[in-house]
Amino acid sequence: MSTQRTVLQEAGTVEDNPVRLEQEKAEQIIDALNADLADAYVLYHQLHKHHWNVEGAEFLDLHVFLQDTYEDVEAAADELAERLQALGGVPHASMMALSEAATVEPEDEDVYDVRTSFENDLEMYGDIIESYREHIELAQGLGDHATAHMLREQLEELEEHAHVFDHYLEDDTLVTESAIHT
Repeated sequence: MSTQRTVLQEAGTVEDNPVRLEQEKAEQIIDALNADLADAYVLYHQLHKHHWNVEGAEFLDLHVFLQDTYEDVEAAADELAERLQALGGVPHASMMALSEAATVEPEDEDVYDVRTSFENDLEMYGDIIESYREHIELAQGLGDHATAHMLREQLEELEEHAHVFDHYLEDDTLVTESAIHT
């Protein structure tokens, strides 16, 4: 292993970018994208936790659904990190930096019933959706149409996931009380 350490760019700095977005504007967008990145990883871990712990008559469908959602969140996080790097920034990568930048609170370590878990997921999705809307307006207002477009596409996916979680939380079900207690 090499003992030489060459820092190519310090975390928290913003360099010139090839897309020619002014540095002051890039700094604002990079801060927003790093918050979105941090929130994505909080959501990712919570969804993954629920994927591991889901139980019950609907286990398989929910297990697969949760895997699909956390994989979508992970892909979005990768896109966020690559965009903020293209803008001259350094994506948060350490657990400490991600934790400090996150605007959403993760669920604790306890395992909850599916309904409680999904209610917590839906709440986090709602908070992230609101943040995305603000960051879309920020990027658009600063003339970064590409970032605004990327965030709009991700917002559509976030809203679709929230919609599905909301449907899962409806009272109507094919599973009967007697089937649950046997």
